[in-house]
Amino acid sequence: MFDNVCKFLAENFSHDFAGWLLGEPIGLTKLSPTELLVQPIRADALILMESESIILHLEFQTQPDVEIPFRMADYRLRMYRRYPQKQMRQVVIYLKPSASPLVQQNVFVIPGTRHQFEVIRLWEQPMEPLLEFPGLLPFVILSRTEDKVETLNEVAQRIENLTNKPEQSNVAAATSILAGLVLEKEVIRRVLREEIMQESVIYQDIVAEATAKGRAEGIQQGEVSLVLRQLKRRIGELNSHLEERVGGLSVAQLEELGEALLDFSNTSDLLAWLESH
Repeated sequence: MFDNVCKFLAENFSHDFAGWLLGEPIGLTKLSPTELLVQPIRADALILMESESIILHLEFQTQPDVEIPFRMADYRLRMYRRYPQKQMRQVVIYLKPSASPLVQQNVFVIPGTRHQFEVIRLWEQPMEPLLEFPGLLPFVILSRTEDKVETLNEVAQRIENLTNKPEQSNVAAATSILAGLVLEKEVIRRVLREEIMQESVIYQDIVAEATAKGRAEGIQQGEVSLVLRQLKRRIGELNSHLEERVGGLSVAQLEELGEALLDFSNTSDLLAWLESH
């Protein structure tokens, strides 16, 4: 979820990211990972944006990852093969505080080869530069601040002052999600008004995902209840262990069990079926 929110912000507020990382609000357009010619290692985490002269490569990380240095070197060589004339800035942005030495690594080294990239640990960054850009407001709560609640209140006020309603909605929703890395949900709900977020595509995606998940869980629970009733009628009462095992089956498995139980005579038949599935 955090990766998707960061990708959304980078792609929809590319001028803000360019102003922060490149020092000028140049126009950046999304660059498809297919431009790398070969299959990317992690296309879901890859953010590539380009202008006429530069490619900006961003990767957001909530946890340390030992593969990051290799990925940076690999992507740099792939992009050079495709765009040898363009400069490239590669930035890994760590969102959540970590004492791991992996978040300090900014170089890939093997015998005869050395590649360097940039690393930003947000918890070490001052919040003032981030406050200058609407698209970066969701990251302010993760920056170097002494009072996270006070900081969230300041961000919320700036969001209230945004005049573009879709932009306001999306920034509010993204702020709410990223704030979950450092604050309790109850605190976030008190500060950020939900009605502002409801028009956000991020918010709507989360609601849709939760609804789909709830619907799937409801179907699964319905199948469990039906199969348990059928089993009790066929072979008698089940102990709690067997009920738990049946409750852990997928919908497809429950449907299969619903057909198989017609041939059961006792709990041994059920046990044998569960062991084979």
